Amino acid sequence: MFDRCIYFNTTALARQLDRVWTAAFAPFDLTPPQGFMLRAVLARPGLLQSELADELKIARATATRGLDGLEARGLIVRTKSTGDKRESLITPTAAALEIKDALNAASAAVTQRLSGLFGDQVFAGFVEQAKAIAAKLE
Repeated sequence: MFDRCIYFNTTALARQLDRVWTAAFAPFDLTPPQGFMLRAVLARPGLLQSELADELKIARATATRGLDGLEARGLIVRTKSTGDKRESLITPTAAALEIKDALNAASAAVTQRLSGLFGDQVFAGFVEQAKAIAAKLE
């Protein structure tokens, strides 16, 4: 019935991928959104909250809720930007830096597993197509 429905099929895929990433980030007591958010902050310490939201393709309010969780776990610190007092600079804590390599390794393991399952070309091609489709919908 929904064979040609992009919404149904991408949502079904998203639920399956959510289970995979939930398992990958569970040892760190992070949800997939928190795991990816922390990885982005670890990759670019001092990132503005608005830049993080843009990079993750999420609303600023969604970024705020995710950052609240990371801050409560002692993994990030937010400080007011000197340029725009409405903006916060996000910095990883020592606790976040301690898990950085393991967090990235867990993420790489999932990517490697999925790439191996689908084949490198299919995997890379799908990711590029998904990004292109999303960009057209913006």
